[in-house]
Amino acid sequence: MTRYAITSGSRFEAMAGYSRAVVDGDWIFVSGTAGYDFETGAISDDAHEQAVQCLATIRQTLQKADADLADIVRLRVYLADRADLDAVCRVLAGTFDDPRPTNTTIVCMFAVEEIRVEIEVTALRRSRGQAGNGAGTASGAGS
Repeated sequence: MTRYAITSGSRFEAMAGYSRAVVDGDWIFVSGTAGYDFETGAISDDAHEQAVQCLATIRQTLQKADADLADIVRLRVYLADRADLDAVCRVLAGTFDDPRPTNTTIVCMFAVEEIRVEIEVTALRRSRGQAGNGAGTASGAGS
């Protein structure tokens, strides 16, 4: 069984000593991912836009592990403000098809004030022939 790490170049990975993801066999564990564009370092002040960016970064990470959003089995969503729940839920509902991943959502305080949402996922890579009904294409993530 192969185990390896994936990095995104985030300043937080180096600062806190963690990997964006760890792949262990067919399991992929993606660290809490904030809504930063890691190429520019920018982050929107809008929770909806942050959630869209979170999922874009998560998708890129999963693709490096030969997986996609449809392979996600568990979400953990962290919000800085309960008032952002509806905006973030709309992004998630527009992203995942049945069977949707499990989800635990927690309202919390982040170390960096500009973060409004952070998403952590666990995925189980399936053979491409068993990919299901196309779930995880994120067609609604930008809406």
